[in-house]
Amino acid sequence: MTDAWDALERFYAAEADYLAAGGPGKADFSGMAAHLAPDVVMHQAASLPYGGTWRGHDGMERFMAAMSEAWTGLAFLEQHRAVDGARVAVLNRCAFRARATGRELETSVLQWITVRDGLVREFRPFYLDTAAVLDALGAATG
Repeated sequence: MTDAWDALERFYAAEADYLAAGGPGKADFSGMAAHLAPDVVMHQAASLPYGGTWRGHDGMERFMAAMSEAWTGLAFLEQHRAVDGARVAVLNRCAFRARATGRELETSVLQWITVRDGLVREFRPFYLDTAAVLDALGAATG
C-alpha cells in the first residue's frame, strides 16, 4: 500500500470511531483531527445543504455536524481506489438515509483527496447526482 492510502485508511478508521461514539455534539473530534492537516479543506457542491468550503479542524467539525443534520446514516457498500503519489481517487457506492424524509438514497460519490506528510489536506467529493441527493433530503431543486 502507498503512504497516502495508509494515511487515508487511518483517517477513515478515526471517522468511523467518531461516528460510532455518537458523532457531532457527543463524541470527541480530536481523534479525527489527528489525521487532518491543520489547514485541511473540504469542498462540497454549493447546491447541497452542507455545501461550500469548510476549512481547518473547526470547519471539518462543523461540516460533520451539517452532514449529520442532513443524514441519519451512511453505509459504504463498495469502494474502489486509485493512488498517484499524494493524490487518492476513491469511488464509493454508498447508501444515505435522510433525516428529514427517512428516504434512502443509493448512489456513488467520487472523492479526490490529497494527503501529505501523513495527513489529509483536501477533499473534493463529486456526487453522481446532486438532484437525487436534494430529492432524498426533501430540498427544493429549483
